[in-house]
Amino acid sequence: MIPEIRKILYATDLSENARYAFGYALALARRFDAEITVLHVLEELSPTALLIVGDIIGEKRWSSLKDEKEHQVIEELQKRLEAFCNSFAEEEPECPRLIAETVVTTGHPVDRILDYGEKTDADVIVMGSRGQGMLAEVVIGSTSRRVLRRGKIPVMVVRPPEPK
Repeated sequence: MIPEIRKILYATDLSENARYAFGYALALARRFDAEITVLHVLEELSPTALLIVGDIIGEKRWSSLKDEKEHQVIEELQKRLEAFCNSFAEEEPECPRLIAETVVTTGHPVDRILDYGEKTDADVIVMGSRGQGMLAEVVIGSTSRRVLRRGKIPVMVVRPPEPK
C-alpha cells in the first residue's frame, strides 16, 4: 500500500541545510499534490537563564519586555520565513501554491514540531540534519534525531549535500 501524502510539515531553522531540505519538501508536495506547512520554532531560554534574568531586572519588567520583544521577533522571523519560501519561486513557480501556511512559534523545538505535526494531521515531517559529526551528535544530540526517535509521524531527515 502506498501512503497518501497530503500534508507535509517542513520544520526549518533557516540554515543553508534547511534550504536544501526544503527542496525535498517541494518535490514531495509536487509529486503527491500535497500542501506544505512551514514551521520555525524559536527556542525559549532555559529555566536557569529565566531565573537569572528575572532576578536581575525583576519579574514584572522581564514579563513585559519578554512579551514585547517576543512579538517583534516572531514578526521578523515570519518575514524572513516568507522571504525564504519566496526565494524558491524562481526555481519552482508552483512553490507559493504548495505552501499552505508559515508558522513561527516559541518553545522546545522537538516538542513543538511533534505537537504541530499531530495537531495538523501531517502525513510526514521533513527537516534538515546539521551533519555536525558523530561526536557532536552523541554528546549534544540533534533536534532531527530526537524528532525521528520520538515521532509517531514518518520523518524525512535530509543530510547536507557533500561539498564539491
